[in-house]
Amino acid sequence: MIRRRVLVSGTVQGVFFRDSCRRAAAEAGVAGWVRNLPDGRVEAVFEGEPAAVDRMVAWMHHGPPRATVEHVEVLEEQPEGLLVFAVTA
Repeated sequence: MIRRRVLVSGTVQGVFFRDSCRRAAAEAGVAGWVRNLPDGRVEAVFEGEPAAVDRMVAWMHHGPPRATVEHVEVLEEQPEGLLVFAVTA
């Protein structure tokens, strides 16, 4: 089990990024959450098997079709044992 926090900037709000991320996370079988930040970025946390988390980190580099990802920051963190994936405010 691994955990990654991902911060994405660009045109990533108002383009269904969070809901698309939720669907991709369900397909990948990872737990965690995704939210919009006040500064216009999207932040997400993924926990799960390394290959599944890596798949989601790769997805964050492009996001949904209407998104334009300009920068991605990936931080390694200790897993907390999350069990579901949620979209938060």
